[in-house]
Formats: sequence, C-alpha cells, structure tokens
Amino acid sequence: MSQEIIILCIGAFAAGFIDAIVGGGGLVQTPVTLVTLPQYPLASLLGTTKIPSIFGAAIAAVQYSLKVTLNWRLLAIMCSIALAAAYAGSKTVAIVSNHFMKPVLFCVLLLVAIYTYTKKDFGLSVKTSLSKNKENIYAILFALLIGFYDGFIGPGAGSFMVLFFISILGFDFLKASAHSKLLNVSTNLGSIIYFGGSGHILYQYAIPMALFNFTGSLLGSRLAILKGNKFIRIFFLIVVAGTIIRFGYDIFFKKG
Repeated sequence: MSQEIIILCIGAFAAGFIDAIVGGGGLVQTPVTLVTLPQYPLASLLGTTKIPSIFGAAIAAVQYSLKVTLNWRLLAIMCSIALAAAYAGSKTVAIVSNHFMKPVLFCVLLLVAIYTYTKKDFGLSVKTSLSKNKENIYAILFALLIGFYDGFIGPGAGSFMVLFFISILGFDFLKASAHSKLLNVSTNLGSIIYFGGSGHILYQYAIPMALFNFTGSLLGSRLAILKGNKFIRIFFLIVVAGTIIRFGYDIFFKKG
C-alpha cells in the first residue's frame, strides 16, 4: 500500500467517524485528498471523495434507522429533490467559482455556534410546531439549497442538515442526525452520477477510502446512539468551530 493511500484512508476513517455523529466529515476528507493528490484535476478529486462519503453515510443511516423513528414521507420528498440539486451543483462547480459563498457561510456558522452554545436545551428534545404544509415547503426549499451546496462545495453540508432538522423542524440531535444521513446519501449519489458519468472518479483511491470511511462511520454512529443528545450537541459545537476556522482561513489568510 502506497503512502498516498495510507494517508487518504486515515483521513477517510476520521471523516466517516465525524460525519456519522453530526456531519462535517468533508472538512477532513476533502482537504486531505486535495493535499495528497495535487497532480489531479479538482473535479476528479471532488468526485473521488463522494464514493467514500456515500458508503459512510449509508451505513450510518442504517444504524440510525434501527434505533430512531424516521419520517419516511418527508425524507422521500427531500432526498429526491436533493439528489437532482446535487447533480446540478456538481455540474456547476467546474465552471463557477465557489469562493463567494464562503464569507456568507462563515457568518452563518459563527451565529450557529454562539446560539447552540448559549441555548443549552437546543436539540436536546423534539419540539414539533409546524403544520404539514409549512414543513413540506421548508423541506423542499432546504433540499434544493443543501443539495446544490453539497454538490457545489460540500464541506459542512452534514452540519447544516442537522441544524435545519433541529432549528426548523424541531428534531432533537439524535433524530436530526438520523435524517441527515439519509439526505446525505442522496446528495452524494447526485454528485456521483455526474462525476462518474464524466469520468472524474479515481477508483484506485476511492475504493480503499470507502472501506475506511465505512468503518469510521459505523463506529461513529454507534457511539452517537449510545451516548445520546448531549454528546452529539458537544460534538456538533466542535465540528461547527472547526468549520468556522477552516472557512475563516480560506477567507482571510489563503492566497488566490
């Protein structure tokens, strides 16, 4: 096994573990892949990371579905829309710069971190107050946005999914993480359809990374189910803080 594959597999394992608990695994996997394989085009590297991501999200979704009651009607609507939006986002990334979105996301995440830290009961219980019509409207709009975003940029998408399910639909952290994993499977699939169809997946790296992401995700989801909402809340804050630091570096310090 080459040194490149070892580094990529370690990154994929860590990404799977983090992503299964609260999303944000792309903050590890994507930069590790970009740094380790600089000789390949950006589209090929982004496409390659989607294979381990979908394996990890799928096993986490299975683990959560055994313990958490899922709203399958809502998920069917959101997943179908998010898949198409992610395809469009991945197709767009090759022709449009995504730098303009980072300052906006940086500010949003900063507010999210402050709110989650100060509001101690955020995401610790289920609080449903929306009518079915409003729930459907918000779900459709969010699926469009997050699907396109995950296909277009990616890192932090899982955390935004968790945030939506908690703050808008009133889920607790455990239920939000469960629904986010299935939604994430759909966004990854949409990207894979585009990147795979256009020959932008490096399978010699993607397959071993997928095995390690799968293993990390299996362990992460089991730990989240075992520890419950308070543990996931802490992990969520850590991942959001990491996302803020990453975007902040890209915005204020990274050249070019």
